[in-house]
Amino acid sequence: MLDFQQSTEGLTLLIVVLNYRTPALTIDCLRSLVDEIPTLPPTRVVVTDNLSGDGSVEQIQAAIEAGGWGTWADLMPLPKNGGFAYGNNAAIRPYYESGTLPPYVMLLNPDTVVRPGGIRTLWQFMEANTKVGIAGSRLEDPDGTPQRSAFRFHTLFSEMDSGVRLGVLSRLLQPWVVAPPVSEEACLTDWVAGASMMVRREVIQDIGLMDEGYFMYYEEMDYCLQAHRAGWPCWYVPESHVVHLVGQASGVTDQKRPPKRLPQYWFDSRHRYFIKNYGWVYGAVADALWAAGFASWRARRVLQQKPDLDPPQMLGDFWRNSVFMRGRAIDPAKTV
Repeated sequence: MLDFQQSTEGLTLLIVVLNYRTPALTIDCLRSLVDEIPTLPPTRVVVTDNLSGDGSVEQIQAAIEAGGWGTWADLMPLPKNGGFAYGNNAAIRPYYESGTLPPYVMLLNPDTVVRPGGIRTLWQFMEANTKVGIAGSRLEDPDGTPQRSAFRFHTLFSEMDSGVRLGVLSRLLQPWVVAPPVSEEACLTDWVAGASMMVRREVIQDIGLMDEGYFMYYEEMDYCLQAHRAGWPCWYVPESHVVHLVGQASGVTDQKRPPKRLPQYWFDSRHRYFIKNYGWVYGAVADALWAAGFASWRARRVLQQKPDLDPPQMLGDFWRNSVFMRGRAIDPAKTV
């Protein structure tokens, strides 16, 4: 279990892996770090567990002890399932509040496997580019196929494109499409996936921890936006390779299964992101553009006899959670 005093000494990099009922994936993630840790500056890995209640704590602790990983890995059971930001913040907060933050903090999903040199490459990039606040890895399938993991911030144009799904419109709106084609070179981007994301200490000192008002989704985009507004750019580093078993941790974004109805927390997060960062009017226009576009797509899909790959009851769920139905208020809970 976590010994905070011991884990602060001479630390350069803190890696946080948040587990929720995925002990086998988490153990595989840790196993992929065995050969990586010796190549890094002093590093500590903290596995937090969001009250899984399925034997995760016992299985992960047993794996740490059996593998002899205790010299670099700790387990931190948490008292509740508070979501992604909550679970990651729990490991970072003791360092943040005691003024002992290491130079770098990295978020790493439990459903990832780090390729050799994946973390070292990201750290070396941050060392060489001292004005960069956040950097993200190239996420890929097990066969090496790249996943889109460097994104643009959501805008009115991106919401229109996301809803209507019309080729000619997408081409016109290409500069605002949220997920551009995968770059083969390191590049400036708006935000990166939180599945493998390294953050400079000064960013956390400037803007604080992640907003725990998000349960899951949108929180890393929100965090990169706050960093951007504070003058800390975000970069995508494709030389850092990390396998991402998409959707294995949440079960929502797994494209290899039939689409599931989106959970309430996805809509809560979207609502929070727009109202918090852009205000009610902007959020209302964004919702209206997406809903109108999506309705037109659903009609066109039927006429063109295209397969239905959308989550069940998407339009109705979206409208019930739009700013028109929910108003201006958001949960004030926010990490500072």
